[in-house]
Amino acid sequence: MVAAKDWKPTERRGLTPPYSIFTKAVEKPQQDDREYRIIKLENGLHATVIHDPKADTAAASLDVAVGHLYDPDDMPGLAHFCEHLLFMGTEQFPKENEYSEFLSKNNGGSNAYTSTSNTNYHFHVATSALSPALERFAAFFHCPLFAPSCTSRELNAVDSEHKKNHQADMWRIFQLNKSLTKDGHPWSKFGSGNRESLSKAGKDLKTKGRLNGADSLKVGGTPSVSHNGSLAPSPIPSRVASPTPSNTSASSEMEADGGAVGRETRRRLVEWWSKEYCASRMNVCVVGKGPETLDELADLVSTLFSPVPNRGQDPLPMINDHPFGPNESGTLVSVQTIMAFHAVEISFPLEYQPPSWRHKPAHLISHFVGHEGPGSLHSYLKNKGWVTSLNSGPQSLGRGFAMFKVTIHLTKDGFDNYRSVVLAAFKYLSLLRSSAFPAWYQSEQSMISQMRFRFSEKRRPEGYAVWIAEHMTWPVPPELVLAAPQLTWEWDQNEKGEQEVKDVLEGLRIDHGRVVLMAKKEEHERLAKVDHWEKEAWYGTGYRVERWPEDFVQQAQGPNDIPELYLPGPNEFIPSNLDVDKRDVSESQKRPHLIRETPLSTVWHKKDDQFWLPKANVVMEIRSPLANASPRAAVLTRLFSELVGDSLTEFSYDADLAGLSYNFGSHSLGLSVLLSGYNDKLSVLGRHVLETVKNLQIRSDRLEVMKEQVKRDWENFFLSQSYRLSDYYGRYMLTDKQWTLEEKLPEVPSVTAEELQAHVQQMLSQVSIRMLVLGNMYKDEAISFSEMAENVLQASPLPTNEVTEHALILPESSDFMWTAPVPNPNEPNSSLTYYLHLGELTCPKTRVAGSLLAQIMSEPAFNVLRTKEQLGYIVFCSSWHLAGSGHFGVRIVVQSERTAAYLEHRVEAFLEGMKATLEDMEPEVFDEHKTGLESKWKEALKNLSEETNRYWAHIESGYLDFLRRHNDSDLLTNVTKEDVLALFLSRVYPSTSTRSKLSIHLQSRKPRPPRISATAARAFENLVRAADSTVDVAGWKEELGGDSPVVVDFVKYWQGALTESAAAPDIVQGLMEKLPTLMSQHPAEGDKVEDQNNNVTRITDIQVFKSSLQVSKPPQPLVEWGDLPGAKL
Repeated sequence: MVAAKDWKPTERRGLTPPYSIFTKAVEKPQQDDREYRIIKLENGLHATVIHDPKADTAAASLDVAVGHLYDPDDMPGLAHFCEHLLFMGTEQFPKENEYSEFLSKNNGGSNAYTSTSNTNYHFHVATSALSPALERFAAFFHCPLFAPSCTSRELNAVDSEHKKNHQADMWRIFQLNKSLTKDGHPWSKFGSGNRESLSKAGKDLKTKGRLNGADSLKVGGTPSVSHNGSLAPSPIPSRVASPTPSNTSASSEMEADGGAVGRETRRRLVEWWSKEYCASRMNVCVVGKGPETLDELADLVSTLFSPVPNRGQDPLPMINDHPFGPNESGTLVSVQTIMAFHAVEISFPLEYQPPSWRHKPAHLISHFVGHEGPGSLHSYLKNKGWVTSLNSGPQSLGRGFAMFKVTIHLTKDGFDNYRSVVLAAFKYLSLLRSSAFPAWYQSEQSMISQMRFRFSEKRRPEGYAVWIAEHMTWPVPPELVLAAPQLTWEWDQNEKGEQEVKDVLEGLRIDHGRVVLMAKKEEHERLAKVDHWEKEAWYGTGYRVERWPEDFVQQAQGPNDIPELYLPGPNEFIPSNLDVDKRDVSESQKRPHLIRETPLSTVWHKKDDQFWLPKANVVMEIRSPLANASPRAAVLTRLFSELVGDSLTEFSYDADLAGLSYNFGSHSLGLSVLLSGYNDKLSVLGRHVLETVKNLQIRSDRLEVMKEQVKRDWENFFLSQSYRLSDYYGRYMLTDKQWTLEEKLPEVPSVTAEELQAHVQQMLSQVSIRMLVLGNMYKDEAISFSEMAENVLQASPLPTNEVTEHALILPESSDFMWTAPVPNPNEPNSSLTYYLHLGELTCPKTRVAGSLLAQIMSEPAFNVLRTKEQLGYIVFCSSWHLAGSGHFGVRIVVQSERTAAYLEHRVEAFLEGMKATLEDMEPEVFDEHKTGLESKWKEALKNLSEETNRYWAHIESGYLDFLRRHNDSDLLTNVTKEDVLALFLSRVYPSTSTRSKLSIHLQSRKPRPPRISATAARAFENLVRAADSTVDVAGWKEELGGDSPVVVDFVKYWQGALTESAAAPDIVQGLMEKLPTLMSQHPAEGDKVEDQNNNVTRITDIQVFKSSLQVSKPPQPLVEWGDLPGAKL
């Protein structure tokens, strides 16, 4: 408990309600120049306000301590539905997209998520717009409208989100694990929900005659939403009609509220929100700069959030019961996957971990179990050829209970020997239980955590605000809100710390845990005959549960008898030199400088002059024309990169723990190396990585493992969500010299170690190297590093511009379309990637006007195509840079159960409507968009990684336009609405004859259940009304939840309704026989596959299409920097 003396109350000042200030200083990292203050409002809400003098982006997050585990038992998904509907307008700002529109104009954005025990809402915005943004945000928590007109649409949005995840193994296995829970435990709840789970309670009441047509429940009133009891209609309509309405774009309140069933769902939501969304359960974090001071930020939070009511609820509801009971423990669950992979996950019940924040015993255990160095479980299983990766650690399931998990991804041979893999894991746990833990193990963890905390880099404000708001619920002294989750303390002298570790280990036994074995159905049945598979209720995942044989349990409980397993030694990579030569600089440099140029390499460098951390990043690209010369060459290069990483595992693991990491990979131009972390020993890691690259001897056994893994990864890619695939094919069609996965996959099985060794030697014999060194490394150190790289690789030089990336350019006045089926036959969603070419990125005027146009289009595209027209959960519009970064355009992506042709029809209707939006845009609104984009371009770099990414993009492309953002910000001042409109009319507007367009249609092979259109349904109502006046002709909307229901459900409903009304059988039969004719006369939108555009050119041969396009010019530096005397850039 926090002592009362640590809180200082303030008095009311004007409109600012009183609040209390926590008087102790918040413990923060050494380099953190932000001011922190923790306050407590009179309604019980706690807030952390942060003043960042260098911020150019403000942010806020509100975390409420209820999630989907607190859903009513009869309405799964209600907390998630609340997260959706909460954003649909407030009494202060009733327009439903007011919040998103305001943020979009001010370089901002927002999001939210519903977890098990909390729901988090967050946004970022330009610092100057924080106060009005926060005012809009706070209103969601004291006077939301939960607009009835949005009920049906947001039910559809939740349903679409669920369908998006339906074929994703992560979601399927997550829900299966939840369902295999002891009876009555809330962990079993279906958290994401869908339309059916949210409507069933209302439908059941309607069936029992307990709902009427107007006010939902026949008894009891609607609880008030807002603090003052108001649930009055919006003073202006909350729902503005789509500017380009389709037949399904309903705009009346009655059509959109879901009828009696929808109103009941909304009534239950308001009832639940009015109870659960209590101020004392809320934690807020706000990050701002100015004009607000820290005092003013605290006052602002008090003013805006004090209206949130305290409803007298438990501030931090806990679930202290674990979902594992005797029936769940000691079991093996075999689960069928969608994607082709093999994995085993071992889970053990674990106490809620935040109370153990000081010593973090479960983290120490995960340090041992997840270690990849010599003597580790991973090393043993890898040498057996059984695993490709192993991870372990505590996982919080809900507030009050947790799991300790060991997740092992298996090779095919490992899957065949999964019992031996599982047994080895239990043997390692037996080794830990029998081992003593000298205090240096904990001291080492403590030292690494202190070093990481001390030199932590700034994060983006929004993510930082979310993290703090989440962790404010931890049971730690408020001054440790930042430190406690990140630091590990050394053990006390009384050995209590070691005993905490021993206590956790006692629970990590086979009879306490559950093992989940994951693979495709045919793989399970290859190992053992299965007579019957169970089906999980919400996703239909196949599974079976069995208990381990007694002899296996006894083996697993026995002592470790595997001599290859032993505990790790001290970490030799912990840096000893953490010095930083910090100097006063009036202004940080805006770009790196070319410091060395040889026939083999170019080296760019910038000594850190703004973050002052003992860290550095080194990026190196090794280009070779042989790396991607053919599909087979691309396969060989990819396999080599995987084998390098595989061979470095044991060496690099300790380095990674100590804050030194590397990434080695292949791409279309060759190989890339990224080194990052504490500069003290970065060169040691770098030399070892490069020596491995140069000298690796290909082992046939490890090659076979990597071939299996690469083949599986590529095959699984085709089971990704549809929109990822349409984007993939769109980029492929507009990129020169790229190979598809279909071309590469057949090459994998026949690759031999000898062929790969020869390919690597030839590829590395002649290369061109580009290098960037940033951070706490001086010029001479960077030069030494580059000299070391050249000496290790010993390659002949290749002309710098011989290996470059090129785009394929659509001709003017073109309209191309390519259609293909979605590879996964069970994927219900089709997708559209719709690309419009704007021009060259090297043309400043086009680049700036195009970027502004893309920003202006982004929010309306989402609002019209997703929010209003409900096409699907995935909708976005953005600029798209083509390969080589020399050309760009605008791309719109939609994933939906509708046909891809229908999606294109609606996108074009949206673009037709955008013409009026641009023409009618008021000057001040246009200026707001310019200001928002300018703020985005002028955003300061937050950390070394952001700086690296920004500079490397210009080095990699070859344009070296390091000051582009600054120059574009200046150019933006002179861009007019007429400039943007002219670009839109010439390059985007569907009716123009000069635009260049490519659309990718991926069509689902899973037939969409035929639907009846709203027009046909109304015509059938009229027939029923004429034949039998006693029937409630509008009742089907409430029962079926929408204006365009599935035909089977519509027929079933009317057959039942007419029979109940005692209509004569011949009348019923006659009415039903007329339905097909009505459906033919009035077809449902989205069911027509054929596109009506006669001017479109359909692509039938991709290679012929690509060969017809113009190849972009080779990149040339846009600026001659002249850093070296006589440098030829």
